[in-house]
Amino acid sequence: MSIGGGIFLIVVGAILTFALNVQVAWLNLDLVGYIFMFAGLVILIIGIALLFRRRRSTVVTRDGYTADGQRVSRADRSDDIDPMV
Repeated sequence: MSIGGGIFLIVVGAILTFALNVQVAWLNLDLVGYIFMFAGLVILIIGIALLFRRRRSTVVTRDGYTADGQRVSRADRSDDIDPMV
């Protein structure tokens, strides 16, 4: 949603800045368009950063037996990448 929202703000800001030639006495539409484009760019960068962040989990499998002889398994998962490799 954040990537799409960022692109939407960039498009609306570009339309307000470059394509719309309306003069409003109390509002500078060019400035509003630049603000929308800047906000859209920030949201787009944050969305891409969140998309590519590293996800961590650990996988360890241990088998054991309880006191009454039942088998117990436990699994954890790890996707950590060693930066030294």
